[in-house]
Amino acid sequence: MNAIPNALTIAGSDSGGGAGIQADLKSFSANRVYGASVITALTAQNTVGVTAIHDVPVGFIDAQMDAVFTDLNIAAVKIGMLSQVPVIKTIVNSLKKHRARNIVFDPVMVTSTGDPLLHGDAVKAVRSVLMPLADLVTPNLHEAAKLTGLEIANSESDMIVQANELLKHGAQAVLIKGGHRSSSECADLLKSATDEIWFRADRIKTSNTHGTGCSLSSAIAAHLAYGRELREAVQLAKNWLTSAIAASGQLSVGSGNGPVHHFHELWSN
Repeated sequence: MNAIPNALTIAGSDSGGGAGIQADLKSFSANRVYGASVITALTAQNTVGVTAIHDVPVGFIDAQMDAVFTDLNIAAVKIGMLSQVPVIKTIVNSLKKHRARNIVFDPVMVTSTGDPLLHGDAVKAVRSVLMPLADLVTPNLHEAAKLTGLEIANSESDMIVQANELLKHGAQAVLIKGGHRSSSECADLLKSATDEIWFRADRIKTSNTHGTGCSLSSAIAAHLAYGRELREAVQLAKNWLTSAIAASGQLSVGSGNGPVHHFHELWSN
């Protein structure tokens, strides 16, 4: 029997359990990989919003990275919340040192409730030192606009333009998520130097969308850890997340934007 692969999430902790490290580890488990973690920040957070953020010291982040990579065979890495320039540079240096592979970067800038998570001066560092290291960058429409300096995409042609701009910053591939558009379907664009692929799914009417970006990027990393091609990894992850959103009503978590049901395939009512 082949060993179950290991994946690493580098992100902030969500005390409400719906996003960040908690969502990533749930996504890893649901998609059948073993999850390890490096915590970059602690948030006091629930389904309504973020009330406090405590940044983890850079030296301790580096120690976590070394502890994981010197013992575990990490087959894929998902990167989420990195709020400060020194943290970004520390993560990048460590990933290079340990020759990390299958790096999926979800450029978390704001929460689903609108709370900012990325400091303004960190955007430049994300573009210049982190994106060139990523095999896949997965921004939503607002994040893509912030990273490119363009207006929020209102059409699929706008999404293509912004994906090409992000590729110029060195990312191997970009997945722009179109869930914030006011259309009847959710269309995501996967763009690389050689491919342009659209993934479409019917829009599900629900407010339980907390942590969807974290969950999708982690699921993609999980499938990459198994050695699947990027196109297949994205398709499998999107199929799983769509079902997790559809099943989110089975949960009763908080009074705001609830989480998706990561374990909808494993739990029964």
